[in-house]
Amino acid sequence: MALAGSVTASALAARSAELTRVHPAEIVSQALEEYAPEIAISFSGAEDVALIDMASRLGHSFRVITLDTGRLHAETYAFIERVREHYSLEIELFFPQAEAVQELVQSKGLFSFYEDGHQECCAIRKVEPLRRALEGVRAYITGQRQDQSPATRGQVPIVQLDEVFAPPDGQLVKFNPLSEWTSAQVWQYIREHEVPYNALHDRGFRSIGCEPCTRPTNPGEHEREGRWWWEEATKRECGIHVINA
Repeated sequence: MALAGSVTASALAARSAELTRVHPAEIVSQALEEYAPEIAISFSGAEDVALIDMASRLGHSFRVITLDTGRLHAETYAFIERVREHYSLEIELFFPQAEAVQELVQSKGLFSFYEDGHQECCAIRKVEPLRRALEGVRAYITGQRQDQSPATRGQVPIVQLDEVFAPPDGQLVKFNPLSEWTSAQVWQYIREHEVPYNALHDRGFRSIGCEPCTRPTNPGEHEREGRWWWEEATKRECGIHVINA
């Protein structure tokens, strides 16, 4: 079932059903075959590098995009550089608009999200930059998994229409090849294929975002407990996957 050209949400739902229990590497292969070079892998964490590793073995052209919020851990910057060197690829970094950051910080301080929620800061540092990053692509690939957050990602399909970030005059297809994989399966792939990963994972960080909004998790805690831990579980999304809501 080809995905090129205009597609409907129902057609993609059927496609997701067809891809159930298909290995993520095959899903990545189909996505690249259909959309390369107008396709990007959205990179921030361990799952995304597993996808980059799968894609790098296929010979197709693809972009890798990542968001530098200006508040990442030092280890995350080192991680980005290791991935760039390991796969000999260009990683496109997108930054927030300086004026918007300056206005927020001057009006509310550096840690306003602890008081009024993280959405405003994330909208400036992540959502708007992602919108720019996705300009010119017809599809993109993410490392979302259903078990990352049952409250917000429990129904993430393998492929879907992204109507939030789609251009005004077109469509944007979003692939989530790892949707049905568990964290254990991702880390098995990482170990078996010697995929680079963020050094913070060895220090108890299971889900990594901006430094002020990320902490290690305790034994027995779900991985998303380390993100925006002061907020209710159903609000622990930054806005770049708002179609999960």
